[in-house]
Amino acid sequence: MSETTPNKQLLHLVFGGELESLDGVTFRDLDNLDIVGIYPNYATAYAAWKAKAQATVDNAHMRYFIVHLHRLLDPTGTSA
Repeated sequence: MSETTPNKQLLHLVFGGELESLDGVTFRDLDNLDIVGIYPNYATAYAAWKAKAQATVDNAHMRYFIVHLHRLLDPTGTSA
């Protein structure tokens, strides 16, 4: 990429919540999901995920996830 071409935007969503069980991914209360934010790349999403995961380490049922929104928006990966 040249210096004038911006990096490709690859959106990622970071969210979490308390799970009903450690064996699955069913949230205890959907109304209380923690939507951390949407980030322009994986590196910044990972930093946000890690901060939230570490802040809630004392609650074994609390889990945070990174969703690759760019894959949902363009599942074929053909956009420029």
